[in-house]
Amino acid sequence: MINFNRVWAMVYRYTLDLIHRYDRLTDMFYWPFLDLVLWGLTGLFFIQSSNNPHTLTIMITGLIFWLVVWRAQYEITVNLLTEIWDKNIVNIFVSPLTLWEWIISLMICGLTRTILSVTFSGVAAFLLYQYNIFVYGLWLIPIVLSLMLTGWAAGFLVSGLLIKYGVKLQTLAWTGVAMLAPFTAPYFPVSILPDWAQKISIFIPATYIFEGMRNLLQSGNFPLDKLIMSFSLNIFYLIISISVFIFMFNKSRGAGLGRLI
Repeated sequence: MINFNRVWAMVYRYTLDLIHRYDRLTDMFYWPFLDLVLWGLTGLFFIQSSNNPHTLTIMITGLIFWLVVWRAQYEITVNLLTEIWDKNIVNIFVSPLTLWEWIISLMICGLTRTILSVTFSGVAAFLLYQYNIFVYGLWLIPIVLSLMLTGWAAGFLVSGLLIKYGVKLQTLAWTGVAMLAPFTAPYFPVSILPDWAQKISIFIPATYIFEGMRNLLQSGNFPLDKLIMSFSLNIFYLIISISVFIFMFNKSRGAGLGRLI
């Protein structure tokens, strides 16, 4: 015999758990909304550029090179979360390891793994769609470096929040940099965005890279001013984000890193 009071009790329990779990709320609302925004804007671009021979190349370029930003942030935040999940955060910082040594190791991991992911994606795109990642020539080096810097800046900012507030904000490890995606216009030109969004996009370094790559495809030139602007913003944001991370880390260490596990 089914007792609906017990059924209701479990429904109530899982509802309360949902309300207090940001990662599950993210799955319900954040990702569906982000997909609607990104692919809706991409659809508008397809409608307006039906005769553009570079449409597929622009699309695949966005998919592959946005991976650089996301992966750079992911390697920093998820490696930090792994130490917290494994209850190892205290152990590594009672060792002689310094905070700057740890930061550098995260950057190296992010760089190497991102290069592997992009290489794999480039090969897959070539086999599936005859997409040539080397169409950008030597511009690939500053392009990847600038996008890496953007990911690192986002990664250390999110890590600062994680080291201060712990796993209750762990959903930011996956969603942190993703919220910037519509404003960076990886799959469509910035002109597709509404005016208010275009005003935000000028403050995001990756926007200048994706705009420059589309310009390079269509005219053969990568605007140097966009590259300079991207690197300038990246350096500024990276300094700020690492400073925030170090500040949050010191505050958290003072309160006791053991409280994070």
